[in-house]
Amino acid sequence: MTPKLQTVVSTAASVAATVMLLRSIARNYLPPELHRYLRSKVSEFLSSFSSEITLVIDEFHGLTPNPLFSAAELYLKPQGSPGTKRFRATMPPKSRHVSILVDHNHEMSDSFSGATFRWRLVSQRVPPKYVQQDAFSGSYMSEVRFFELRFHKRHREMVLAEYLPRVMAAAEEARQRRKTLRLFTLRDLRMSMGRRGEMWESVNLDHPATFETLAMDSETKEMIIRDLDRFLERKDLYKSVGKAWKRGYMLSGPPGTGKSSLIAAMANYLNFDVYDLELTDLRRNSQLRNLLIATNNRSILVVEDIDCSLQMHDRLTKSSQSQALVTTPFPRLYNLPEKPPPQVTLSGFLNFIDGLWSSCGDERIIVFTTNHKDKLDPALLRPGRMDVHIDMTYCTPCGFKMLANNYLGITEHPLFVEVERLLGMTNVTPAEVGEHFLQNEDPQVALESLMDLLVEKGRNHHDQSTSHQLPLNGLSPAGSFENEG
Repeated sequence: MTPKLQTVVSTAASVAATVMLLRSIARNYLPPELHRYLRSKVSEFLSSFSSEITLVIDEFHGLTPNPLFSAAELYLKPQGSPGTKRFRATMPPKSRHVSILVDHNHEMSDSFSGATFRWRLVSQRVPPKYVQQDAFSGSYMSEVRFFELRFHKRHREMVLAEYLPRVMAAAEEARQRRKTLRLFTLRDLRMSMGRRGEMWESVNLDHPATFETLAMDSETKEMIIRDLDRFLERKDLYKSVGKAWKRGYMLSGPPGTGKSSLIAAMANYLNFDVYDLELTDLRRNSQLRNLLIATNNRSILVVEDIDCSLQMHDRLTKSSQSQALVTTPFPRLYNLPEKPPPQVTLSGFLNFIDGLWSSCGDERIIVFTTNHKDKLDPALLRPGRMDVHIDMTYCTPCGFKMLANNYLGITEHPLFVEVERLLGMTNVTPAEVGEHFLQNEDPQVALESLMDLLVEKGRNHHDQSTSHQLPLNGLSPAGSFENEG
């Protein structure tokens, strides 16, 4: 080795030893705050000679989660990178899907419009005296996490205008694909203390109904599917005409005709959560507004038996008013507190589904069900509130064949012709047909049992019709006296 090279190596070794000594002294004797400050200044000095820009995406903005951080976690796919040797797997509470995430301090590359972007998830331990409690989960945060996004400085405008919006959109699509459907119901509103996040409680929605298994005429099912697809594709149209991005469905028909199954099939098809709203539990219009604000986008809001809910409100309100006008000869001995009557008005309800408050959310389906459509106020039925009216009828030949395929696994049978003839003569719900198929696994026995049911229902219907036509106690069916002279 030449003397000159020996001098260079010796000098480099001395510099390296000095740097290591200074680093050790800084780590052991300098306060953590000063250590971080000096490190940041050194980084700034070195970055001044680089053409790269580093964008930091913190996990929290104060105590509020940063949506861009969670979007980056969903967007980055470490399992798709050949060079990835280590990544994290997690399954969130109440979820059935495993999420593969970037491991801490691991770097990944991504490309967009000819530019290269390098992502790195940084995790730093927090000294014990700086540990804070998460306001949302209640757990203590012992680390600080953030993403570092590095790219060439000439791509700065593209990152803000195109790349990050693409990350957010792709993350939302991934979130919807991994979504576990939830069925939400009201908590006890007296216990929620007005906190919006606690007004609903949920369970997993495991209803297996789909449009493929729904006992409904194929034409009606195809109409509903086309309408749902068209609704999802028309976000820009709704915005351009100044209309809230929502769609109203009115399902009417007797019990057992499949209204709840249709709602479950819509939820499974759209991958939307379901919110079950019980109007009789509400006391004020303000509660209705708060519940609406607390629902998520891409959801189905269901008000079942809307005719009974409105009648209940009217009956209770009228009864309380009439009782206030009645005087009793006995004075009240105790001033006991009375339960206030419901005060959700029709105008408040209409504003909830079609007024200003209806625009507090996007991509929302509102479904009303009723057994007596003729009893509803016409204001509830007009277009713009209930856009699609679906009459859920009794079991049809098409629905019967679908049920036979679902329950018995058959598409043809010699008894089909007779069953379809009897279906045209009497009314039976799909629920009744399905119950008979559940009791018998043998197709021949199940179909014969169903035929006996149809014959018996037809006979009872005929007997009831005959009895209504006979005069009773000298009265005609119309209730007037017969002329005996």
